[in-house]
Amino acid sequence: MLKNVLRLVFVGVFVVGIVGIWEFLRASKVVSGWFGGNTATTHAVVLQQIQTLGKLELVRYNFKDIIEHEQMREWLPNPQTVLVVQGMAVGCIDLTKISLSDITSETETIVVHLPNPEICSYQIDHSKSKVYSTSFAFMEEAQLIDQAYQKAEAQIQKSAIEMGILTQTQQNAEKILKPLLEKITNKKVALRYRLHATLPPKR
Repeated sequence: MLKNVLRLVFVGVFVVGIVGIWEFLRASKVVSGWFGGNTATTHAVVLQQIQTLGKLELVRYNFKDIIEHEQMREWLPNPQTVLVVQGMAVGCIDLTKISLSDITSETETIVVHLPNPEICSYQIDHSKSKVYSTSFAFMEEAQLIDQAYQKAEAQIQKSAIEMGILTQTQQNAEKILKPLLEKITNKKVALRYRLHATLPPKR
């Protein structure tokens, strides 16, 4: 009877010792080294931290412009309006589009393949815009002004592209996003991009 009890005590101590040694090795990352490392887990953690940033706004262009809009008529005088508008366009990178395959890791460097820079928003600030004049609009003045504002908003997007907002967005990612990711990962980070920058769909 006593031998059986001692045997059970010995087995219990042995099992507890083995478990304790395993937990120590796992905490010290020795075990993970034996079984091929924890690269996938590291990638998943980095991906999650990147995606929590969401759409990262990296540059904002402010615009002030004079828009002339005219409706062509065959017999009557053409309705015309002139607007003084202010608006803005924002360049960003949508980090929620990054997947696990976009992140590769070496000993001291992490390479992140980013989505293309895009214009995530562009709009007119109606509180700072005004109708300068209208003529020959008669009962269609509201429609004429609405069309002029739509034209002005499209012009903001076009002007932002022509002024290089997508290139500026990419350059600012190097200045802002790269140091942030290096702080998160404690490694050097190299940013890569896909082939072409993209524009938002037409409204």
